[in-house]
Amino acid sequence: MNEGRNGSILKTVLGGLFLALCMVLPMIGGNIQQILNKVSPMHFPVMLCGFVCGWQYGLVVGFIAPILRGVIFGMPPLVPTGVAMAFELAVYGAVTGILNALLPKKNQCIYITLVVAMVLGRVVWGLVSVPLYGMTGKTFTVMIFIMNGFINAIPAIVLQLLIIPVIVMALRRAKLIR
Repeated sequence: MNEGRNGSILKTVLGGLFLALCMVLPMIGGNIQQILNKVSPMHFPVMLCGFVCGWQYGLVVGFIAPILRGVIFGMPPLVPTGVAMAFELAVYGAVTGILNALLPKKNQCIYITLVVAMVLGRVVWGLVSVPLYGMTGKTFTVMIFIMNGFINAIPAIVLQLLIIPVIVMALRRAKLIR
């Protein structure tokens, strides 16, 4: 993507598009909400934002998305879920942007970037969840961390590893991103 003023404007517009996708993707599916929650629809646009726009935009879109969605639509509930997700998604967006800029533009590096972002994002989510759950009178246990961060997230992880690389590779082939 071009640098300079035009590149900055384009990244801002694309960041807005990715934020909008974070708002609407969880609504798709109507009655299949439980299935949709398993695929983590807000994660996709945030990670793509990091790849396409860079770490700064990925971080901001990732942090704003769950909080804005919680305020506008009531889902996710802000405390503890929305705030913890804000930190998690901010890490996803930032790490995908940073590693995409640093690693060679080889297809396998897309997968490395995603795995590192997913692990670091989930660790941050867990660390932030401990005091947030405490504020609500609940305990955030290691079992909750493992179940919600990894076991229950398997469908989302698989879909992210299948779909995001295809999109990034297509954008690179079309020379829409570097």
